[in-house]
Amino acid sequence: MRWDNLGESPAALFGTDVVSRTFDTPEFRGITFHEVRARSIVNRVPGASRMPFEWTVNPYRGCSHACVYCFARKTHSYLDLDTGQDFDSQIVVKVNAPELLRRELAGRRWRGDHIAMGTNVDCYQRAEGRYGLMPGIITALRDYANPFSILTKGTLILRDLALLQQAAEVTDVGISVSVGFLDRELWRTVEPGTPAPERRLDVVRTLTAHGIPCGVLMAPVIPFLGDAPEQLRATVRAIAEAGAGSVTPLVLHLRPGAREWFMAWLGQHHPHLVRRYETMYGDGAYAPKWYQRRITRQVHEFAAEYGIGPARPGTSRRIPPTDAGPEATGPGAPGAPRGGGPDSPAEPTQLTLI
Repeated sequence: MRWDNLGESPAALFGTDVVSRTFDTPEFRGITFHEVRARSIVNRVPGASRMPFEWTVNPYRGCSHACVYCFARKTHSYLDLDTGQDFDSQIVVKVNAPELLRRELAGRRWRGDHIAMGTNVDCYQRAEGRYGLMPGIITALRDYANPFSILTKGTLILRDLALLQQAAEVTDVGISVSVGFLDRELWRTVEPGTPAPERRLDVVRTLTAHGIPCGVLMAPVIPFLGDAPEQLRATVRAIAEAGAGSVTPLVLHLRPGAREWFMAWLGQHHPHLVRRYETMYGDGAYAPKWYQRRITRQVHEFAAEYGIGPARPGTSRRIPPTDAGPEATGPGAPGAPRGGGPDSPAEPTQLTLI
């Protein structure tokens, strides 16, 4: 690993005092944690990024969720680690993240801008169960009344429910849960380290019931495996039943690092689709715009049918009777990716959040 190089560089992210630990327990078997002391924790998003926010906090690098499509896989190559198995099992832990964040929030140059979390790797992955960095991070944000949002597939966020409620009393808090599909067979192979989709929807249900508005990032919609109209409808309906205030669909994108890993997975599990993917993604990381528009339009139509739209804090959406008319819909939860409703042009906002 390039710890020495990173430590000696003027722009180094970490110091050279790295402690690596491997735990032979069922929940962490096969995973090595590299404990580092970060030199900064509030990161500015490059201006050319498609992200709808400017600042992020990422207490971890690498992710035991092991989602085969994760765009952040490429970042492990900067540490001379591979973007496949190493990304899933060699986890960098910024053990000083809470104290460092508190210091940076107190700095004279910090203006209290919105901070997004979970947009690179999941801050509620399994490592969080051991290191418990998020309570200190949320507490610092609460104490400085700094607005923030969290995107997660992890059910561990419910551990911090009381802190989230306290933060929501003094600043804007946005929570989004990622649920791209309901298919359990697809989930087991493409997102093997994550909680099941229905458990993630339970998180939405619980947060909403406790007065914390929660949206769903319906991502990724996986071409030819999770994009049939009946699959999209079933997913949107389940999202509505969970009380989500908004749903934002995002089609699978395949950046370098993730592309190679995903295509290897595809060749093993669905070899008949390899040629179709090579054609669909032949021009780059993103699916064709006509395909993205189609998925966005369909999801918005189903969202209108099931009454998902911007919700007030403390409220939830219910499934309307079959004879009820559609309500306004569209991504609108605090901290959720920006996008239009069904009355807006059907132009997808293809973000790169997960």
